[in-house]
Parts: sequence; structure tokens; C-alpha cells
Amino acid sequence: MAKGKDVRIRVILECISCVRKGANEESTGISRYSTQKNRHNTPGQLEFKIFCRYCRKHTTHHEIKK
Repeated sequence: MAKGKDVRIRVILECISCVRKGANEESTGISRYSTQKNRHNTPGQLEFKIFCRYCRKHTTHHEIKK
């Protein structure tokens, strides 16, 4: 078994549309989702198309650093 770093790590996905709007009147916040990824299978950053409750549509969510 692995004694060092864990293979599965927790990541946060953030909506890129809400981030671009910033403090716009249309968006009341920034949509964020929490998930896990396997660092051996996906060494790069995750990118999913998930429903954003602030934009009220499916938008691209990128992995952000903690």
C-alpha cells in the first residue's frame, strides 16, 4: 500500500463564466463543485461541463488550486 501521498485527492471545480463576470449584477455568486480525482490517471487539470445555478445553464468548470 502507498505510504506517501494519497492517490485520490480532493479538487474544487469553478465556473469560468461566473469568474469572468466578476461582481456583475447578473451573477450573484461563483458556482463551485467539490469532487475527487485520481492523480495517476488524470495528472492534468479537470474540466467538466456542469450546471451552474447562478448562470442557470450548463457551463465549463475548471479545477482551481486550494
